[in-house]
Amino acid sequence: MEPSDASAAALPAPLLHSPLDARHRTLGASMTAFGGWEMPISYAGSGVVAEHTAVRTAVGVFDVSHLGKVLVSGPGAAAFLNRCLTADLDRIGPGQAQYTLCCTPSGGVLDDLIAYRVSDDEVFLVPNAANSASVAAVLAAAAPSPVQVIDQHRDFGVLAVQGPAAATTLERLGLPTDLPYLAFVDAPWTGGTVRICRTGYTGEHGYELLPAWDDAPALFDAVLAAAAESGGRAAGLGARDTLRTEMGYALHGQDLGPTISPVQARIGWAVGWTKPEFFGRDALLAERERGPGRTARGLVATGRGVLRADLDVLDADGAVIGRTTSGTFSPTLGKGIALALIDTATGIADGAEVQVDVRGRRIPAQLGRPPFVPSHVR
Repeated sequence: MEPSDASAAALPAPLLHSPLDARHRTLGASMTAFGGWEMPISYAGSGVVAEHTAVRTAVGVFDVSHLGKVLVSGPGAAAFLNRCLTADLDRIGPGQAQYTLCCTPSGGVLDDLIAYRVSDDEVFLVPNAANSASVAAVLAAAAPSPVQVIDQHRDFGVLAVQGPAAATTLERLGLPTDLPYLAFVDAPWTGGTVRICRTGYTGEHGYELLPAWDDAPALFDAVLAAAAESGGRAAGLGARDTLRTEMGYALHGQDLGPTISPVQARIGWAVGWTKPEFFGRDALLAERERGPGRTARGLVATGRGVLRADLDVLDADGAVIGRTTSGTFSPTLGKGIALALIDTATGIADGAEVQVDVRGRRIPAQLGRPPFVPSHVR
């Protein structure tokens, strides 16, 4: 029996698959839906903690091909984007990348993304998977006629090679690694080209590799074999989340979003405040001037228990002073950690003891400011 048009329209869109989907299944990955894609959480024979530890001590290889890819090209493409995105794109030159935000008129965050400045007339954007189409649509609607905004979501794969042995791993393959932080280069790879950027989302020395979609499986195999020589392994999105939470890195949709501004999320460093124009400028300047009603803080559990997102944070008297936005168990610290938005009016200081309400059980925690572990990105 065929579904009616109405019932068919109500069915969820089928999940997309990365070019490495078959590799993940061969490696026994546990798969889950994330941003409209089916992606690996962890792999058989390791698990989240082992994969997390490999990144902190050796090297981990992530498939993050679900990330968006948007090409903005044409005369004045970089100047156009600089009138849209928050960070000052003129502060970097060709061969450099930049963390930036695409904001809403009210100052919320439509998405956070990486901008690769190829030239004055070409910028390659890597937004989050779920927001890629929205970012492309907003930019296309604002673009002057000579500038083109092209969705290339499934034209390229993305591998993240992260950890103290990341450079050694790539050098075994003859790939360039001597790059300053947030610099990138296009390098030959088995008859094609791979873009290599000194960046990542783990807090470790790392690289992100963007091969052509069809070249991604062979590159993954080669990188994984080279990583194994240093004790490295494939790592899934579970470890990616614990690693980024230890660093206090914001996840869009939890720690920032349409209702959580960069001022509240304490990522105002990604805003070019003196620029005359960017999406959401007036609202953000006004919020910065008056001060946000809540700000991002960190929590480290001092009692037993794992902290999660969407839990009330209470002061010593039991009054609710905020809510967690992300939470996990930190394999590095052996403790529960969380990111939270705390009401600014409380005036509560870092180091204060608070409580997190976990289904009626109050777990004591100490208020602070991330990162929870040292950064080695540079």
